[in-house]
Amino acid sequence: MLRKKSPGLFLDLYYPFHYKTGFAIEHVLRGSNLTQIQTIILWTIHSEGDNGHEMRRKVIEQQVTNWFDVTSSAISKSIRSMARSGLITITEDPDSGREKRVCLTKTGELYISDMKVRTEALIADIVAELSDDEIASGLNFLRRVSEIVENLSTREQLKPI
Repeated sequence: MLRKKSPGLFLDLYYPFHYKTGFAIEHVLRGSNLTQIQTIILWTIHSEGDNGHEMRRKVIEQQVTNWFDVTSSAISKSIRSMARSGLITITEDPDSGREKRVCLTKTGELYISDMKVRTEALIADIVAELSDDEIASGLNFLRRVSEIVENLSTREQLKPI
């Protein structure tokens, strides 16, 4: 019976989990210096970039526009602003004269390290309220849901993420 009711029960948790919890974590990740888009760009480079360090600008744009309804020019503006502040550099892609590569600087890498420290402190406060079994079950659940969503997106049931 739970399996039959679970889609609605999961949907009821979407708002508190995605918006309240997700945005609380994103707010701590962002800190006081970055916009939401800049935070996503840095985290995308860190999470999916070559060696967690650099990425083609076009790939960054694809990832960000999958999450947010933003224009290419807004992404370019964010990237240029981060370059001026020393978080990233923008260079020509050696494989394409038209394409750019966005690379974290040492300052950018240090900023990401600080983002992680701040956010892990928040998450530590959250998991302090959980038992070891709840932590293990939660990690397993989130991994499996992520795998399933990824598989669904490759079968074109979902917009690619």
